[in-house]
Amino acid sequence: MRILEHSPASDSLIIDLTTCMVLADFLGSVAALLTTMAFVPQVVQCLRSRDLSAISLPMYSIFSLGVFLWLVYGVLIASAPVVVANLITLSLSLTILALKIREQRKQFTSV
Repeated sequence: MRILEHSPASDSLIIDLTTCMVLADFLGSVAALLTTMAFVPQVVQCLRSRDLSAISLPMYSIFSLGVFLWLVYGVLIASAPVVVANLITLSLSLTILALKIREQRKQFTSV
């Protein structure tokens, strides 16, 4: 099946469906890698400093739920880039969320 097709007289590229799918998976993988890796510095900083005062518990709770739903969506559509990226992102965001919850519990018990 052809996605783009021009007359042979023109020098335009002809792109078929397989090529488009490979390109889409590649783009999805690069986007997933970049957005997932964006969380690594935050997790490292939180683990090293143990200072989570600027981290919003509601934001990370809602974000983690959203990432979980993206993960489920990726499984349902059988998209490896979506599944892998969201599995890693969920792990990173849950790490920050767990640290934040632990910090808040310590604050409440020390008062």
